[in-house]
Amino acid sequence: MLDNSSPDSRPRLWSRDFVLGLTAYFFLFLSVSLFFLLPLFLKQFQASGSQVGLIMGIHSLTAIMIRPFFGRLIDRRGGKQISLLGLGLLIVSVPLFHLVHGAGAFPVLLRALTGLGWGISMTATIAMCTDLAPVQSMARSIGLVGVAGLIANAVGPSLGEEIIRRFGFSGLFNSSLIFLVLSLVFIILTRELPKEEREPKSSSSLAGVVTSGSLLILVIIGSMPVVHGSVRGAMIYFMPLLAKALNLGRVGPFFIIFSVAAILSRFRLGGLSDNLGRKKVVMLSALIISVNLFLISQIRSTAGLWLTGFIGGFGQGLIFPALSTYLIDFLGREKKGLAISLYNSLFDVGMGLGSMLYGWLSEMVGLQPMYLVAGILLLSFNIIFKIKAPDPGRKAVDRAGGG
Repeated sequence: MLDNSSPDSRPRLWSRDFVLGLTAYFFLFLSVSLFFLLPLFLKQFQASGSQVGLIMGIHSLTAIMIRPFFGRLIDRRGGKQISLLGLGLLIVSVPLFHLVHGAGAFPVLLRALTGLGWGISMTATIAMCTDLAPVQSMARSIGLVGVAGLIANAVGPSLGEEIIRRFGFSGLFNSSLIFLVLSLVFIILTRELPKEEREPKSSSSLAGVVTSGSLLILVIIGSMPVVHGSVRGAMIYFMPLLAKALNLGRVGPFFIIFSVAAILSRFRLGGLSDNLGRKKVVMLSALIISVNLFLISQIRSTAGLWLTGFIGGFGQGLIFPALSTYLIDFLGREKKGLAISLYNSLFDVGMGLGSMLYGWLSEMVGLQPMYLVAGILLLSFNIIFKIKAPDPGRKAVDRAGGG
């Protein structure tokens, strides 16, 4: 029998509890992804574009604002309890969409509540899953959680369209609720580690050393998720316009290839930074994504479009586990919930800012030159990060593991 009181005795990565947590996250993400189709529901009420934008956007805005506050609570109380709280908010909110009969204040309120529940439960479930994984596989565990989200994100809209076709929007809301209940059940079945196992006594961070040295370094580290999020936003929001402008045919295959490449790289190489070091993999990912942005600025054919979809997805698949675990190493494992919440909030802020910045830039210089500028900007920030940011290397993993 293993002594569960020791951090080194934690279960293997593919333990029963890790799989249960991963499944819970999949159903949580699947439930939320069905609401990507909510604009179709609002359209029957003659909702204006600004109304649809407000109703859809308030969800993300609420999630961004609430995550950092609940990140510290996750560190104190554990991911399981906080995840159940977030799921409870979602389970209460989603059935109320049956009562929506317009595009006024009521759906805005409901979307704000679902954003609150999503922001809380998403962050808490990721933290819970990483607690259940061996500390030396932290980046790999985060990568696998990301794979579950990517699959749900790919399946959700298509599944939602079929549900609407057969059962209408009532069926969509009911299906979302069913997936939330399934997520709740899997969370309840998942064992939560005691506090002393979640927070190894020897855990330490680099944040204190850096805070006393240079505020600039903190700004550089905090800007990394924002910059990478802005590039992701440029990839998602402007690629359909580029494909149409260049007469490259349907853009759907680009996103399918992008998602498949991201899933493959996270599944196979998500733990690369556990072995090579966080900064090396962050820089490698940035190089891949930057080169891909340069290629996008030069594409002329459908084959080129698909190739950039694969390269971009591969790079994006690598960056999430490497950069998020860098923030965990930086703040200390005992502040993992805070680190995960900050990463996701800053990344989402970057996506929002990026859509505005690159939209303005595309009008100024054109779509393909915009991607060239994005590549230069991303590479420049990562070179600064490489030179200035501290490198936890393997020592942070050893400290977190009590070695």
